Amino acid sequence: MGENARMKEVWVKADEGTWAAKKSRITTSLESGVDVLLVDEPDVSKVKELGRIRVAATVPEDSEVSEVADIIVYGKGSEGDGTIPIPSELSMSGVYNALKQAYGTKQTAAYVVIRGKEYERFAVDVSDHCNYVIVIGEDWKIIPLENIIAELQKKETRVIAGVQSAEEARTALETLEYGADGVLLDTDDPSVIKKVVEIRDTCAMGKLPLSHARVTKVKELEMGDRVCVDTCTLMSPGEGMLIGSQSFALFLVHSESEESPYVAARPFRVNAGAVHAYILVGDKTRYLSELHSGDEVLIVNADGAVRKSVVGRVKIEKRPLMLVEAEVDTPSGKRKCSTILQNAETIKLMGKDRPISVVELKEGDEVLVHLTEGARHFGTAIEEMVIER
Repeated sequence: MGENARMKEVWVKADEGTWAAKKSRITTSLESGVDVLLVDEPDVSKVKELGRIRVAATVPEDSEVSEVADIIVYGKGSEGDGTIPIPSELSMSGVYNALKQAYGTKQTAAYVVIRGKEYERFAVDVSDHCNYVIVIGEDWKIIPLENIIAELQKKETRVIAGVQSAEEARTALETLEYGADGVLLDTDDPSVIKKVVEIRDTCAMGKLPLSHARVTKVKELEMGDRVCVDTCTLMSPGEGMLIGSQSFALFLVHSESEESPYVAARPFRVNAGAVHAYILVGDKTRYLSELHSGDEVLIVNADGAVRKSVVGRVKIEKRPLMLVEAEVDTPSGKRKCSTILQNAETIKLMGKDRPISVVELKEGDEVLVHLTEGARHFGTAIEEMVIER
């Protein structure tokens, strides 16, 4: 999925104030699709009773590790303004040992308030020993965040930036193009929580490169089993899924989001093609025939922007089919690719400027495809020669 592939996360801070005030943030977060709630350790079980969500617990150094928290947060003072001591206050090896002892196999987060350049440096150094580094700015400037993101870009540790508004969240998630891996939002405004989740969704997975392929053949086929993928998401014109008979080139098959004289729009549906076809579901492909309710799929638009959705239902039915072959320029030269779709006017491929129905498709038309890297083994890209025709 490229450099922007890692999913962004929205955390909401609910570790201060009365339980009533915290509960309001928590319920809004549960309803809005927030990824993680940051709470005090005694509140973890209360949150779990309200709904299913990942919970990060702030744990003082001298307390026992929470048995129910998903992520253990070390370094946040009881007044809410503390941070892991920098090396001049506590030796680096001592910090690391404390982290290992406290966390065990739990996911971990270091909470670092950026009070100066030395704290910025510390956030980078401590990242080698944590799953997350939460960076909170005092009189926040974007430069420290840029520096931390740049240094941690090649590491597995995820950077969570403290923010208080939707505008700050957007800036943090887009900084240096790559952006922070997530934000820790501190607000009582339900509309801001919902807005930040929307921002996460729009920039969560970046873009996939799309290429133009020239149609070389359109042929009517006999009956076969084709798959409709009905999602839990309403798609807009220009959106669909990446599907094809060869794994190196996947066609952008348009959703049924446009009105037709023959049938009402079904914007939740992609009439995806024959059961054998590949569908891109992240960094992997799957066969259409393997999809089930609850599986995750990718929705892609004509600009290559990607968002995730969940399969609500898969319908496999016998229908007349249509073969579409095309030629595309690849790094190794021109190659032929194909897909097999239902032969019906409502099934469309995304052209360079509009969706084109398969019954109108003709030789010479250009359609959008995504070129993947390498062959695939059980859906995972591998470097070996595989011939697909």
